[in-house]
Amino acid sequence: MDERLKGLRKSMEETAFKDLQFTRDHAAEIREKISRGKDREEDILLAVMQLTVHEKTGFVLAKQLRSRGIKKFEDNEGSLYTVLHQLEQAGILQSAWNESAKLYQLTDKGKKVLRKAEKTAKLERFSRNWLRGEA
Repeated sequence: MDERLKGLRKSMEETAFKDLQFTRDHAAEIREKISRGKDREEDILLAVMQLTVHEKTGFVLAKQLRSRGIKKFEDNEGSLYTVLHQLEQAGILQSAWNESAKLYQLTDKGKKVLRKAEKTAKLERFSRNWLRGEA
């Protein structure tokens, strides 16, 4: 049975993604993230800020981070609340309770920090691509 599964995996690797096409920039980003293997703190903070432009609960936020490929909180969702609390203490996020859950959202200061972080991230991607001769 194990040999049949190995064969199936190999055939899927050869055919499942062969028709997908990515832009050069997107492919470079994917290769970089795979080679890094771990989520960088900057990427996590950027994703949290992007996702909290609109009010949401920690549970919803954890699901959306997972859907973005951020796995840091999969086995320890409690650590997400530590990050949220730190961002709240820094004035980046604000929180409020509704009937059953705590909701998080960016503050005005957080929105300014997000815009600056997004510009910096774009500049970093451009410079990496430029150094590789892909810009």
